[in-house]
Amino acid sequence: MKAGDGEFLKNWEDDSHNPLIEPPRPEFLLGDPATVRPQDSPDGNWHLFANTLRGIHHFTSYDGLNWHRRSKLFPGWRANVYIEDGTYFLLYELFTVPQFRSHVAMRTSRDLESWSEPVTLLEPALPWEGSISRNNGNPCLVRGDSEYMLYYSAAVVFFTDLGFCEPRHIGLATSGSIDGPYEKRSDPIISPSPDERYRNKGAGAIKVVRCEGRPYYYGFNNGMYTDDDGRTRSAILLLSSEDGVSWEKVYDEPVVRPSGDGWKRALVYQLDVKRVGDEAWLYYNARSGWRFGRECIGLAKCRLEG
Repeated sequence: MKAGDGEFLKNWEDDSHNPLIEPPRPEFLLGDPATVRPQDSPDGNWHLFANTLRGIHHFTSYDGLNWHRRSKLFPGWRANVYIEDGTYFLLYELFTVPQFRSHVAMRTSRDLESWSEPVTLLEPALPWEGSISRNNGNPCLVRGDSEYMLYYSAAVVFFTDLGFCEPRHIGLATSGSIDGPYEKRSDPIISPSPDERYRNKGAGAIKVVRCEGRPYYYGFNNGMYTDDDGRTRSAILLLSSEDGVSWEKVYDEPVVRPSGDGWKRALVYQLDVKRVGDEAWLYYNARSGWRFGRECIGLAKCRLEG
């Protein structure tokens, strides 16, 4: 951790109303939330985009706690919202063959209601991005000092106790324009390692933020790992980077992890983080079981100091 930061972004508490959003029936999964705050939205409400197995859904809220499902939008997974000059850029993963082929697509909107046709931003092209399964997904777009930085997951690991795959590596592509073209770094920036307790099987995905008044990047990374009992887990680690490329752990232990016997018993997955007053709000989805489990969206809060 950088000197002088104290316990910045360390102590997160789950909201007492969790889980805030459950999957619409008959779905059993609702995941990968992406949010827009009231001060950034066209109507002064919270907006949230999350996916079921059937596609991306749009939710709204007046307080960020009580959510109403407005509509199902279009096929896709793992959304990320980037805002610039009054335009909303919705990036997401689009599968052409379930679990085996996917790419990063983008749509734009001026009102969060009407969306453009999708354009492709990233497609698997590098050797480490998979062989039988070739995937680019879990996008996160950040404005760097001189270019746009697009983080993404690539390749997959199959987990037998889950019965499905999760991301193996995290890569980075950059461009001088939001629309691209994006140039990928030749190697992953984050990969699993047997030496990393909370990332010993898969890199998962990362959401990157730049904090006001701090000269570096923070990354919230849900690594995939096997616990001491041999069960697959996922938890959220806090990372930091001076250049957005080379990352180090801020804390050895996750800031949000699976717990209890209820909705977040097995795994804690992907997320979005926003500043709300003197707090950081972290929306995330969690799974109640392994091969058979339900995924819902909850909220953790952390008081900001300094």
